[in-house]
Amino acid sequence: MTMPLRQSVRIAAYLAAQKLRHRDKFPLLLELEPLFACNLACAGCGKIQQPADQLRRRMPVEQALAAVEECGAPMVSIAGGEPLMHPQIDKIANELVARKKFVFLCTNATLLRKWWDRFEFKPSPYFAFTIHIDGLRERHDESVQREGVFDEAVEAVRWLKERGFRVTSNSTFFTTDSPQSVIDVLNYLNDDLQVDEMMISPAYAYEKAPDQEHFLGVQETRELFHKVFADGRRKKWRLNHSPLFLDFLEGKVDFPCTAWGIPSYSLYGWQRPCYLLNDGYTKTYKELVETTDWDSYGRGRDPRCANCMAHCGYEPTAVLATMGSLKQSLRAMHP
Repeated sequence: MTMPLRQSVRIAAYLAAQKLRHRDKFPLLLELEPLFACNLACAGCGKIQQPADQLRRRMPVEQALAAVEECGAPMVSIAGGEPLMHPQIDKIANELVARKKFVFLCTNATLLRKWWDRFEFKPSPYFAFTIHIDGLRERHDESVQREGVFDEAVEAVRWLKERGFRVTSNSTFFTTDSPQSVIDVLNYLNDDLQVDEMMISPAYAYEKAPDQEHFLGVQETRELFHKVFADGRRKKWRLNHSPLFLDFLEGKVDFPCTAWGIPSYSLYGWQRPCYLLNDGYTKTYKELVETTDWDSYGRGRDPRCANCMAHCGYEPTAVLATMGSLKQSLRAMHP
């Protein structure tokens, strides 16, 4: 795991505090969606299938900050939609950084250099841009349904790093990916682009996604990552995951879903139970935690979860398992 020391210490202290308070459900990271609109129409995403009036909405800065304060998560992933289409996204990010939250601004990067002068982002150990890259040029452009997006994302990564920003990547893989294509893009991100950290995930069958034919099943996911991680490759990549979650992806261990670990807050409120399923919304985080039947979700419990191995449900389980074991904690520090 390549998490910076400052962040690792903060998360460890946060988890210890939750244990001392005897809290059995608490957030590790908040998925904050301040808008649904996007300038791309990716085949595996259904966010822009929202009604036109909802696509025009932008979450007020005060509302976004209140949600983060309400749940108390130490890390915030700002997603969407495309966050750079929110005219005050820099204010949201900067206010969270001022509160010493670890902020990851997720973007497809197509608007980043073009609209840079509209915003006031500043390098900080608490802030990182997370650039969406699903493959090398042909594969990525096919995934996002537009030519030239890969090249712009690559230039944006280099441009940001020259300006002193931390840059991470987020890659989602489908049945159209082979072990070699995954290896190739991770090698490129790690060695050529030299992003600070990489996050990977098997694609989840998002209900409103235009492409419903290429989502990975559990066995397909395990077979893919077992081959990708062979020959010690995963140790050389700067993967932003716990070793136990990577074990989970390749089928070495299995975990129950811990959906409450990464709650989602959007223009509709707190989404139940996670950002991938929509069983309604609550007005408060407390209501989300206390009134959701968490035991009814996850593989083997809800048919909709049958093929899910997404980080939002299973990375928190892996993190908690790591912190509960001295052996795994040492392994996480020296994977």
